[in-house]
Amino acid sequence: MSVNSPESGGMAQQVRNFVVVLVAVLLSVAVVLGLQTRTPSASLSDMAEAAVPFDQAIANGKPTLVEFYANWCTSCQAMAGDLEQLKGDYQQDVNFVMLNVDNSKWLPEMLHYRVDGIPHFVFLDNQGNDAGAAIGEIPRAVLASNLTSLMAGEKLPYAQAEGQASEVESALDMSGSADDPRSHGAQVVQ
Repeated sequence: MSVNSPESGGMAQQVRNFVVVLVAVLLSVAVVLGLQTRTPSASLSDMAEAAVPFDQAIANGKPTLVEFYANWCTSCQAMAGDLEQLKGDYQQDVNFVMLNVDNSKWLPEMLHYRVDGIPHFVFLDNQGNDAGAAIGEIPRAVLASNLTSLMAGEKLPYAQAEGQASEVESALDMSGSADDPRSHGAQVVQ
C-alpha cells in the first residue's frame, strides 16, 4: 500500500473527522463548565428564606444588615454571591435581614429608610438605630468594612456608599402604567 493510495486518503479523512469531533466535544464541555461558573451560587429567594426575620433582628441585641431587594433586580442578583460570603463570615455577630420591596408588608420600612433604589442596605447598631446606608452594587470590601465597624460600635467608614442601583417605584403609586415591567401589560382603569 503506497502513501498516495485511496485507502490512505480514507484513513486520513477518518482521523481528521475524529479530531474534529473530539475538539467539538471538548469545546462543548468547556462552554458548559464556563456557564456554570458564571451562574450565581446564591438565590435571592433562598437567601431571603434563610434570613433573620426583621422583628427578631431588631430585638436580639445584635447589629443588623437589612437588604431591601427584589427578585427581578439585576443589581441584587449580581451581589447575591458576595452577600452570601459576607453572611458566612459575619453571621455569628450580625443579623442578615432581607425585605422584598414587592411585598407591601414592608412599605412602612421602605418609607422609614427612604428606599428609592435597590439593593438598599441599612446598617443598624445593636439597639436597632440607623448607623448608615449603602445603595446599589457595593463592593464586598466596603460592606465588610462597614460590618466590622458596626460590630465594634464604631462609626461606619462608608456610611453613605452608592453604586449602580435599580429604581423602585413607590408602592403608593397605583397608576398601573403599562410601561411598568411588573404590570405585564395590564391597564388599571381609574
